[in-house]
Amino acid sequence: MPRSLLRLLCAASLLFAASGLRPGTAEEYDPWPGLVQDIFANRPMQDGSDVLGIEMPYRAEDAAIVPVTLRTKLAPTDTRRIRNITLVIDQNPSPMAAKFSLGPDAGVSEISTRVRVNNYTNVHAVAELSDGQLYVIKTYVKASGGCSAPAAKNPEEAKARIGQMRYRQFAKPGEGPTSGMREAQIMIGHPNNSGLQMDQLTQLYIPAFFIDQLKLLQDDDLVLAVEGGISISEDPNIRFTYVSNGAKHFRAEARDTQGHVFQHDWDIDQSGM
Repeated sequence: MPRSLLRLLCAASLLFAASGLRPGTAEEYDPWPGLVQDIFANRPMQDGSDVLGIEMPYRAEDAAIVPVTLRTKLAPTDTRRIRNITLVIDQNPSPMAAKFSLGPDAGVSEISTRVRVNNYTNVHAVAELSDGQLYVIKTYVKASGGCSAPAAKNPEEAKARIGQMRYRQFAKPGEGPTSGMREAQIMIGHPNNSGLQMDQLTQLYIPAFFIDQLKLLQDDDLVLAVEGGISISEDPNIRFTYVSNGAKHFRAEARDTQGHVFQHDWDIDQSGM
């Protein structure tokens, strides 16, 4: 997203907060129709309750790290597959939180991460299937201030952790590390500054600075690609399931908005299971 547009969105969010409108009141404008136009070019959408599931707490304990889990629900006999899932937090300053592109042969069935939620809001998940159709579901979350909440780590600690990656793999009973359905987790050290957080010493806003691209591969086969934004929480953390192709190595490639590139490879049988 262009930085000028991001600044306008941030300013609009602050004006809304200053207006005194309570989330959920009749005066509040529903942004979803406009988001369908801006993000999805007004493409028609169908009910996705049989395609996709979304799980988030109704009332978040911490608006800066709200857990979200997306699960695929296509029947095993369905010949279609999910190409990508777009997560939209309607009332956030930059509503498109992330777009997850699923590897064509990876069999990804569940994705979990943590997001910032700035106001009481609907959260939509839109799946694009291999038939070219869009399917949408939504949930509602009560949380506020997540995008402007101060960073959990001090700036020096956050700077020292930038680009550090950890990979964990969880074996199911009776399955070896290179067979069957796998569950894994990628953690990346990064402040993921939203652009709405204030430096407590200078009282100036910290510029937006976040991981915007992440690609996960087993050997050279794509498992999951993520296009991220300011709504992904500090120290991005993604847990997911996939079907192993027998690869011996797992690789993560990431890029942030300042052009830094991070990459790490792991031997799957030494992944911290």
